[in-house]
Amino acid sequence: MHGELSERCDVARVTIQTIAEETGLSKFAVSRALSGKSGVSEATRLKVAETADRLGYRKAPASSKLLGVVFDDNDVANTELHMQIQNGVQREAQILGYALRIRSTRNGIELKAMAEECSGLLIVGLHSQENLKRLHHADIPIVRNSWLEPLEPVDQVGATDHEAGSAVGRFLLKLGHRRIVYVHGDPRYRGRMERLYGLREVCEREPGVVLHDLIPEEGRDFGEAFDRLAATIEKPTAFFCAHDGLALTVISELLARGYRIPRDASVVGFGDYSAAQQILPQLTTVKVPGVDIGRMATRVLHQRITNQDFPDCPLRLHVPCRIIERQSTGPAPA
Repeated sequence: MHGELSERCDVARVTIQTIAEETGLSKFAVSRALSGKSGVSEATRLKVAETADRLGYRKAPASSKLLGVVFDDNDVANTELHMQIQNGVQREAQILGYALRIRSTRNGIELKAMAEECSGLLIVGLHSQENLKRLHHADIPIVRNSWLEPLEPVDQVGATDHEAGSAVGRFLLKLGHRRIVYVHGDPRYRGRMERLYGLREVCEREPGVVLHDLIPEEGRDFGEAFDRLAATIEKPTAFFCAHDGLALTVISELLARGYRIPRDASVVGFGDYSAAQQILPQLTTVKVPGVDIGRMATRVLHQRITNQDFPDCPLRLHVPCRIIERQSTGPAPA
């Protein structure tokens, strides 16, 4: 086995994950041992050091003052949110003295190059599990702004999608709405599903409330989907949309069908992007704290890089959203 492993290490850079697999230890234990942190025994520290030396482990060269930020270049719906996150990262990086390297890509080769050049990475949006696993094997801190696999051992900084759905549910119930439709596009985005789960959690506890889940394709066929829904149920009085772009489509379609907003139906979006205030009526929506997410993610990376006493356990930091009430919502029609 030793010969096979040595041969494999000749053609691929030895990482902390390689040492963990060879020693049977966790990646976090190996990391603590190599960095001289507390929490591992002297025997473990010696075992890791000997294995690292035998395999020819060398930490990848990286600038201690260079952070990388990688965005999902296919997520058009969240372009404004990505800009807000970038602004937060830039603001905090300047305070902490870091330079930044920013890319919009899903290309695995580009992601690997970023990991080799930087001392920490923030990964924003959807990326293939294959590419993410490769990044997690890199010997640098990584923070994700996206939904993770269950118990995935990586830091995450994001918004409170589930709580936001619950808050919108309470908001609409307080206005008297009892026939509510949740409108969302691509269900691969876990945050959109979490908003639905939060909304459902509140609505199911209230007697007489009917919640429908409407899934048009990014709003392009909402009119047809809505007509099918309206033909089978009593007229809904409130629509909660997975993002502001969908909410604009919903408002347009409802107005074309003679609805008066908010007199006949209320519409709530998600994101609080610029278009929310550029339409009439202006859109009630959920504001996602993009700048704060970017700042918090940068702080976590900084602690991982500089603070040997920072807890090794993966962190889940969720920055609360808030409802911005405007003219697209009102009391349910009698």
